[in-house]
Amino acid sequence: MAGERLEIHPEALEEIKSAVRWYRERSESAAVRFVEEFDEAVALIAQSPNRWPGGRNGTRKLVLRRFPFAVIYRPGTATIQVLAVAHGHRRPGYWKDRL
Repeated sequence: MAGERLEIHPEALEEIKSAVRWYRERSESAAVRFVEEFDEAVALIAQSPNRWPGGRNGTRKLVLRRFPFAVIYRPGTATIQVLAVAHGHRRPGYWKDRL
C-alpha cells in the first residue's frame, strides 16, 4: 500500500492554514515546525496507512508529537483521504460529516 495518492479534504486544508497562521502570529519558527511535522506525518501515513489506530467508518488517527493536533484520515484502495487536522482540545468529532 506504500505510495498511495494522498487527497486532503478542503476543510482539512483550511484547518492546516488556520493553524499555520495562528502559530506564525506567535512565532515564525513554531509555524515552520508545525508544517514540518505535518509533512512528516503525511509521509508516514503514505508509507504505512494502516499503522495508526482505527476508528469508525474506516478512519485512522495519527497524533502529532509536538503539537496538539491529530491527522484524521481514511485509507482506501488507491487514495488516502485526509479528512481533518483536528485540534486535540476542541470540538471532538466535528469532522464526522466529512465521511
